[in-house]
Amino acid sequence: MPDITVGQRRWPVAMGTNLLDALNAQGLNVPYSCRAGSCHACLVHCLRGEPRDNQPEALEAGKRIEGWRLACQCQVVDDLCVAVFDPATDGLPARVAACDWLSPSVLRLRVEPGRPLRYQAGQHLVLWTDSGVARPYSLASLPQEDRFLEFHIDCAQPGAFVDLARGFAVGDSLRLGELRGGALRYDPEWHDRPLWLLAAGTGLAPLFGVLREALREGHQGEIRVVHLARDAREHYLADSLVALAARHSSLQVQLLVPEQFTAALAALKATSRHTQALVCGAPAIVEAYARRLFLAGVARNSVLAEEFLPRS
Repeated sequence: MPDITVGQRRWPVAMGTNLLDALNAQGLNVPYSCRAGSCHACLVHCLRGEPRDNQPEALEAGKRIEGWRLACQCQVVDDLCVAVFDPATDGLPARVAACDWLSPSVLRLRVEPGRPLRYQAGQHLVLWTDSGVARPYSLASLPQEDRFLEFHIDCAQPGAFVDLARGFAVGDSLRLGELRGGALRYDPEWHDRPLWLLAAGTGLAPLFGVLREALREGHQGEIRVVHLARDAREHYLADSLVALAARHSSLQVQLLVPEQFTAALAALKATSRHTQALVCGAPAIVEAYARRLFLAGVARNSVLAEEFLPRS
């Protein structure tokens, strides 16, 4: 049986045991959210030995060379010496700069990092509380323009991070974990293509950053933003989107509630075979959007999607 060593602790595990499960069974409290290699909350540093990695492409090559692994995607097949991510030493210090409610369930969190953070619109970042609770959130802010990092936190359902976030106050300290780029981004080469941004709930957060990036880059094609919310009160960026549309004639905004969703999907028709679409939200909604986009004539390789998985 292989052994795992963390600090002064050493214990045996069965061959093929999931590394995340092995660590948490010993009370090490390695955080996780998706268990799919997407959230990167379960990042650990392999100091000696090598686990079987079921999804090596989920980490950047540089991180892998340094020995970082996603515990949820690794199986223990040999002796391992592991250091778990310590936000106190591995994370970037930050403070809460502002915290306010944009709707009955969406909390806007603005964070000032201890040093400038280079990022791109559409990326996401792992947030750590002082008590060691971690959760990845997409950035809604615009680099080189906003002095803060902005996150939109869906507080409709309880969760370990959400329960703490409800009590955040200006000046509270946080730690920032890994910054990661997912599928969502703005490519200047799209400048004259129709751009569709389709979101559900706080899936609008990264797309709001992408939208502002496109407008800053002087996007020449039409831009369509569609936001599905639980009810009309949850269109938490409605005022901001309407204000942007008033200043940019190429921007169209459509705000939907569930009873309008099916009909609105059926009405989607691509104005060009070069339409570029970005989709973000819960898995079922992302799938519905993607299916309709294909039927509407949007090429599969022109649809970039990211799913927001259930919180832990």
